Amino acid sequence: MLLTGDIGGTKTQLAIFSPEKGPHEAIIDRVYPSGQFANLETIVQTFMAEVNLPIERAVFGVAGPVTNRQATITNLPWVIRESRLQEVLQVEAVTVINDLQAIAYAIPFLEPAELHTLNDGDVEPQGPIAIIAPGTGLGEAYLTWDGNRYRAHASEGGHTDFGPTNELEMSLLRYMLRLYDHVSYEKVCSGLGIRNLYFFLKNTGYAPEPPWLAKQLLEASDATPLIVGAALNHEQQPCELAVAALQLFVSILGSEAGNLGLKLMASGGIYLGGGIPRRILPWLEHKYFMRSFLNKGRFSTELIRFPVHVILNKNAALLGVACLGLGL
Repeated sequence: MLLTGDIGGTKTQLAIFSPEKGPHEAIIDRVYPSGQFANLETIVQTFMAEVNLPIERAVFGVAGPVTNRQATITNLPWVIRESRLQEVLQVEAVTVINDLQAIAYAIPFLEPAELHTLNDGDVEPQGPIAIIAPGTGLGEAYLTWDGNRYRAHASEGGHTDFGPTNELEMSLLRYMLRLYDHVSYEKVCSGLGIRNLYFFLKNTGYAPEPPWLAKQLLEASDATPLIVGAALNHEQQPCELAVAALQLFVSILGSEAGNLGLKLMASGGIYLGGGIPRRILPWLEHKYFMRSFLNKGRFSTELIRFPVHVILNKNAALLGVACLGLGL
């Protein structure tokens, strides 16, 4: 049997799969808060003690670059080594890949019901495929056809320089440069990014902050869910600051998705993963996303041909590492 893991800055999900049940149905899975553990080995040992099942090998998707069979988690003080995990698990093989590469492996195996289409486009069979995923951070990856099958490739494109496209975004960049030496797309287009956008708008006087939200933010360990919730609140008047932050986030996400599509000429489609797009589907269907996506001058006519989908399967990374580990 196969042990798999989706290792993120916020949570770690572990699961066991078998060849008989396949990659779409885990035998058992658990979710752990990453920040409460010193390292991945401790979580793995906790999980294996709880489930008490034999495994033969393991594959982990991790939120960070993987080099020489070792990974440093971008938003955690962890170093993950294949050799150390193999020693702890006492198995024949351990593989560690980037988490967005894991999602990329899942793309060919997703069912139509696991996708929400934002732009139908005109898919080119065997064309390059792009994946962009805002969650705790911003991940990017891609797939290319090698003549027989798609191959998944990792990327750290989320850490490239943020490029503003209008006056508001230029003001945002100037504001962010006072806080950070380098302003990447991740700093403005992720869970961390939503928080940064909100406080940029608040601190530059865009709108007053409601006292009830100010109190909640002061007490919260993670501001992002509160800001998103305040923007999506249908029971009372949505917070103007939160709405503006989410609108700005969607516009920047659309712009960077379009950038990635052009860099790869992603005629096979562009897929939005991560936890945030699933939650804000009505906002992604609004004009802000596609308007920014297509705002590429004379190349807008190229981009309109590329399909754009939101991945609804919240376990896409686990599906991807299961497909890889099971040899699919």
